[in-house]
Amino acid sequence: MRIIGLTGGIASGKSTVTAGFAELGAAIVDTDLIAREVVAPGSSALAEIAATFGPAILAGDGSLDRRALREIVFADRHAKLRLEAILHPRIRALAHTRVQLASGPYVVLVVPLLVESGDYAWVDRILVVDVSGALQQRLLMARDDIGAELAQAMIAAQASRAARLAGADDVIRNSGSIDDLRAQVRNADRRYRAI
Repeated sequence: MRIIGLTGGIASGKSTVTAGFAELGAAIVDTDLIAREVVAPGSSALAEIAATFGPAILAGDGSLDRRALREIVFADRHAKLRLEAILHPRIRALAHTRVQLASGPYVVLVVPLLVESGDYAWVDRILVVDVSGALQQRLLMARDDIGAELAQAMIAAQASRAARLAGADDVIRNSGSIDDLRAQVRNADRRYRAI
């Protein structure tokens, strides 16, 4: 089965595009969802994160306080690298297993950091959801209820727009219109079924 690696910057529209592929019958493996699984209370990953970054990253119920951790890792590149070293191997292994078990005309593997990681050589095509920097910042600030400074830091911590586009086999451009995104997903679906 064809494996399409779907990526894009934070708040680029990946979730909307992913939902569109799911509605059309594609199998979906989403590493953001897997990332939440691997840090569930009681998991070895959560224990390692707490040991590395301290108990302040835990919420009162013992779950991960994502906002507290995000503020740490987006302010310190070395902290981000430590977190990635804990999470990425676990996420990648589980994603690979789920892709192998998937059924459908093709599988969409959603990996926000696909270009940055370089660890998914087993995908057949890379599909980038592209968005302008200004729209991306507005969407991120609204989605996460954060200020411009943190939004900029979060965007800057990822691969540049140019780097993502350079690694793309296919591109879906997000101009802010849901109808336009859906039309582009339908076109991509037709292409992937024909490959």
